[in-house]
Amino acid sequence: MTETSNQFKKAPKRKKEKARTVSVSPEMRQAYADLIKEREEREAYAKHLPANEKAR
Repeated sequence: MTETSNQFKKAPKRKKEKARTVSVSPEMRQAYADLIKEREEREAYAKHLPANEKAR
């Protein structure tokens, strides 16, 4: 137990990985945005519906 000074040292910083970039066409970007918008609308609608209650 004499070497407790090494126990709480800061870990060395890791090197950042290179980010990968993907280029897509404007049509594909718009289609993806429409898909997300549709999913958000569906979730907002489903939020107000009653939950499925099987125990009666």
